[in-house]
Amino acid sequence: MEPGNETQISKFHLLGLSEDPELQPLIFGLFLCMYLITVLGNLLIILAVSSDSHLHTPIYFLLANLSSVDICFTSTTIPKMLWNIQTQSNVISYAGCITQIYFIILFAGSEIFLLSVMAYDRFVAICHSLHYTVIMNPQLCGLLVLVSWITSILNSLLHSLMMLRLSFCTHFQVSHLFCELIQMIQLACSDTFLNNLVMYFALVLLCGGPFAGILYSYSKILSAICRISSAQGKYKSFSTCASHLSVVSLFYCTLLGVYLSAPAPQIPQSGTVVSVMYTVVTPMLKPFIYTLRNKDIKRALKGIIGAPVM
Repeated sequence: MEPGNETQISKFHLLGLSEDPELQPLIFGLFLCMYLITVLGNLLIILAVSSDSHLHTPIYFLLANLSSVDICFTSTTIPKMLWNIQTQSNVISYAGCITQIYFIILFAGSEIFLLSVMAYDRFVAICHSLHYTVIMNPQLCGLLVLVSWITSILNSLLHSLMMLRLSFCTHFQVSHLFCELIQMIQLACSDTFLNNLVMYFALVLLCGGPFAGILYSYSKILSAICRISSAQGKYKSFSTCASHLSVVSLFYCTLLGVYLSAPAPQIPQSGTVVSVMYTVVTPMLKPFIYTLRNKDIKRALKGIIGAPVM
């Protein structure tokens, strides 16, 4: 693309799931309900953990942090999308787009690291149960969460700054609900080799690394569970990991789907649907997954809302 064809972009058009005017009220209502359920569900978990002294343990401290991240994660994209539908405008400014990319990467990265820390917590709880309180002390938990946030901040800042070097020519329309890094790189008309290199290197290092840690933790957990003689003991040990394992599977499968669907721009809706899964549906389902079979959370929630929970 010749330099003369490059223009300074001031805004993008987010095409969303559908441009059909008749579907907009349905989409607005659906995403508003999912957003409210996500915020309310995760907020209840945070309140339950903070108000019940029995839940002042490492795993619930990490769960409360994860719930906070989920609220922020969905708040980065859904309110803007709802505002666009309500005002019948699909415009987002260039600065707004870069800001959205920054916070999406920030909260997605924080979630990845927190899930890996929670896997380590379960590994210590099952494989080194006698030393659990010594190993998973408040100082270590706070340090792990702090490192997770610092790493995520630096990673998101790197990608956001690298987006500023890209030029956009004629492709102002984004076939998406929000500005996502991989989609925006594909729209650029300048050389994106360095951006792609950094993006996939960070993906392997900062997603693959924690995921490898999760796999290692659960391989040790599975080995320890297999050595338990009683069936009841095996069930009790596995049940403490079932919720976390479900969330990890759901999050990583949908995140992987985003990058697998990216090379197929001729089917833009596929990437949009997968992105909705990991940015909206997964955070919405987590409160249900973590409370469905957790008696401690149910008891704490009962004290807050004054009624039995499921």
